[in-house]
Amino acid sequence: METSISTYSACTLDPKTLPRSGNVIPEELERRIMSDKKLPSAVLTETPQPSATDEVNPQPSYKIRRRSFLKGLGVTGAAATLGTGIMAKGIPLFAEEGSGSLTKGDAAILRFLAAAEIIESDIWLQYQELGGTQDDEVSRLASKLIPGYPAQPTGGNPVYMQDLIPLDADMSQYIHDNTEDELTHEVFINAYLKSKGADTVNLDRFRTLPSSKATGANQFGRLTNLMQLTVDTTWWTRYRSRTKNPDFGDGFAPAIPTLAAGQHTAIPRTDADTNDVNFIQAVANTAGFHFAWIEQGGTSLYPKLAQRVTNAEVLRIVLSIGGTEICHFQTWHDKAGNAPHLTNVIDPVTGVSVTFPDLNSPPFGGEDFQTNLIMPEPTVFLSRQFPPCSIIRPTETKGGAMGAVQGLTGDGLFIGQSKEFFRSLHDLAEDADEARRGAR
Repeated sequence: METSISTYSACTLDPKTLPRSGNVIPEELERRIMSDKKLPSAVLTETPQPSATDEVNPQPSYKIRRRSFLKGLGVTGAAATLGTGIMAKGIPLFAEEGSGSLTKGDAAILRFLAAAEIIESDIWLQYQELGGTQDDEVSRLASKLIPGYPAQPTGGNPVYMQDLIPLDADMSQYIHDNTEDELTHEVFINAYLKSKGADTVNLDRFRTLPSSKATGANQFGRLTNLMQLTVDTTWWTRYRSRTKNPDFGDGFAPAIPTLAAGQHTAIPRTDADTNDVNFIQAVANTAGFHFAWIEQGGTSLYPKLAQRVTNAEVLRIVLSIGGTEICHFQTWHDKAGNAPHLTNVIDPVTGVSVTFPDLNSPPFGGEDFQTNLIMPEPTVFLSRQFPPCSIIRPTETKGGAMGAVQGLTGDGLFIGQSKEFFRSLHDLAEDADEARRGAR
């Protein structure tokens, strides 16, 4: 990967740090588009960079802002239909997505959240197949959403499931329920968009990444890669700090430094990974910290985007779904602290090592690492002149959607994905970040 972003919930962006080769905009395609004389160049100009105040600067009328690809690159519905017949030499033409009766900004925010939920569902389905409660509730729901997905449960991976138990005896049930929640979120948001005549989001064409080959995994194309993760655990110390807040540019130490170095698998890649008792426990521990990392990202993303929503009903949706992300995060925060202590466990495939220390003992311990502190400690909010307040953090709205994309990318979830996938996802994020409360 070309860019390593330390947190899903990054609150500020420098556009110069965005990867330009392989991960974001295929430069050859950009040149082809701009050189095609049959297409009006005014429609295809680059998006101007945001100003310091994060407001869209007035541009001359010939500067039309770039929008998402049409059908086949993530957005389906009215705009895709209108785009029929306006393709030149197989190159998609950029266009405004249909927002129906919603404001453009509200529709863009909901579309990005739908994409985020689809990605979350893909992550959790992999965990569910291997480690979740094996009834058919989740698999039946997934089979209605994803073409070809089996309606019957896999039976799980017995060794992996057993090694999740030290984190909590109810881990399998929690994985199952978290997976179901994310599936219902994506279904609801897309259904709501459709009800308002707005374009919806479908990422099925990007389900190209390989599955685990271990017992319990469906052999099915994935959106995400759980086998090459670089897991940021600074959320642990961030939520325990009484003096710092990422919205003020503050940094934090990782709870598990070795997870931030190299690439780690959070699921067994093959049954061979279950043969070493220490290694498969390290895999389960990695998953435990990754669960919380996923959900702390959503915990911040929803309030960030809520501040840009115009319609009261859309705001209700964002706040209501965002509340469940907080429930998920606190649950996984609690479980991660129970991860068994392991020292210098070596991945037999990659040679990368990982250590899970006793976070209650020196050189750890204290308020920053104490494992039973799972509620947000009070900290600085809005201004250092105000008294400390227990809050979700970060919640600074600038660059919220793009920060989420960068965080997910830095985590390693998209290793192996196509340039078109990155371009589509970045475009959805840009549209969401351009939304302004009260704008049409």
